[in-house]
Amino acid sequence: MHKITVLYNHPGDEAAFEDYYENKHLPMARHMPGVSKVELTKFVPTPGGDQPEFYRMAELYFSSEEQMIETMGSPEGQAVIDDIHNLSEAGVKVVIGKVTTY
Repeated sequence: MHKITVLYNHPGDEAAFEDYYENKHLPMARHMPGVSKVELTKFVPTPGGDQPEFYRMAELYFSSEEQMIETMGSPEGQAVIDDIHNLSEAGVKVVIGKVTTY
């Protein structure tokens, strides 16, 4: 199994980010073929009050590296990639990994 993790930096306007993320970006992502599972995380401060390094995280799981490449190369995948720029004025970090479960 392979995974793409997108780490979103803190936006300047959280309300605008959340509105766009929920109403525009996620509906586009839901139409990508070949995604096995999606996990979305909104980070919160630690019990001590420290702010998290990132604002949000999206994890997209695929059955194989080939499936991940096919999905992200599809018109739906490309639309989601292109759309990241519309909600990430603060920037994102994208990492790809091979998942092992025990």
